[in-house]
Amino acid sequence: MTQAWMATGPGGIDAWELREVDAPAPAPGEVTIRVHAAGMNPADVKYSSRPGGIFPAPIGYEVSGEITALGPDSEIGSGPARVGDEVIAFRVSGGYTGELTVPAAKVFAKPTTLTHPAAANLLLAGATAAELVELSGAGSGDTVLLHGASGAVGVSFLQQAAVRGIRVVGTASEGNADVVRRYGGIPITYGDGLIDRATDAAGAPFVAALDAVGTDEAIASSLALVRDRGRIITIVRADRVEPDGIVAIGGMKKASAVFRDAARPALIDLAERGLLEVPVARTFPLAHAREAAALLMGGHPGGKLALLP
Repeated sequence: MTQAWMATGPGGIDAWELREVDAPAPAPGEVTIRVHAAGMNPADVKYSSRPGGIFPAPIGYEVSGEITALGPDSEIGSGPARVGDEVIAFRVSGGYTGELTVPAAKVFAKPTTLTHPAAANLLLAGATAAELVELSGAGSGDTVLLHGASGAVGVSFLQQAAVRGIRVVGTASEGNADVVRRYGGIPITYGDGLIDRATDAAGAPFVAALDAVGTDEAIASSLALVRDRGRIITIVRADRVEPDGIVAIGGMKKASAVFRDAARPALIDLAERGLLEVPVARTFPLAHAREAAALLMGGHPGGKLALLP
């Protein structure tokens, strides 16, 4: 037996319940993982709280831990594996738990450079950022505008862009400017005069704008600074696609899901080579998931959060 958080209805965090569950023995093509850390993402709260969902619903999409059992003829996404191997898993269901059985194809060798809390937060934000980089069409020497550069997706984007030689002008609060600089970006504050500050900081035309915050200001400034609306991409404001002709991506969209699944090995390789860090602000015991989720959704926690079973 182990414990797992379940959403019992669409009532948000208050509808979460910690239950005793059994992790089933792995069938062919499956593995069982003892969870050392569960990554936390806003999608965990949003998806588990959606109206019309099927409840009770398991919570959490990514974990880091070790293999405790392999089903017959099971090979994980990164190749052969054995009981005791440290692994990460992404696009799983029910990561807020002490142990779970998942499709082996979604499991990969854990980067040795990352702690379990960091590794558990690598892939959801990283794959989102990778899709933004890809759809921007930017290459070495190009300049892009990134809204929300100090957040989890923004920090991963900055590092992935740096590997490709892409210049990034990133919006952030004044207090988070050093975060943007640390990962290779040129920080500017949001607020009145944003377009002028962005233009001055860039010193060259923007080839794309990426929105990870969803404010009206972010969309308006992107429209003003990037002529090709197919290179203005948002992960938040799908409502602006039809009126403005911009692009929205998201893990529930088929094209995004396919891309993000394919992006996992490259992200893990970047982390293994020390080119992709995951700043962790705080960890919580598994039993404190509601408290952790409230912090996650209440503002900028200063880095990723993880649950420790």
